[in-house]
Amino acid sequence: MRHTLSVLVENRHGVLARVAGMFARRGYNIDSLTVGVTEDPTISRMTIVVRGDDEVLEQVTKQLNKLIDVIRVSDLKAEDTVEREMALFKVSSDVNNRSEIMQIVDIFRARIIDVAPRSMIVEVTGDETKIEAIEQLLRPFGIKEMVRTGKVALRRGAKGVSS
Repeated sequence: MRHTLSVLVENRHGVLARVAGMFARRGYNIDSLTVGVTEDPTISRMTIVVRGDDEVLEQVTKQLNKLIDVIRVSDLKAEDTVEREMALFKVSSDVNNRSEIMQIVDIFRARIIDVAPRSMIVEVTGDETKIEAIEQLLRPFGIKEMVRTGKVALRRGAKGVSS
């Protein structure tokens, strides 16, 4: 089972290394990790996706809460959150297939952000299934390079992680 954790931490050097080190020492794998500053510049939010049952989740949460720079750990339930990822795909293209790639991009409400004589860069945001679906459709054209962000998530409604 996959769990999405929202971890508020002090925005200081070394915090990411300590959090990642805790996962490594305990033998837990991180599926996805995204870090960025919050509305308060002294606090960063880590969105961590980890696999495991409820016992693993409980242990990870306890270990994170022991770290001095961790302010709050919240398990974000899928039904209560808005989740997004972003991906960039550099796709082989020429005059013969460019319009077909553009149609796929339009269907997924993605954007072409760079065009070169032999390639295009496509940007897409959405949930994991959307990213995977457009990737599968672009593969036959030849994906030269791709990069994906980790998941970012916010709790729906007025209640936030810091509340």
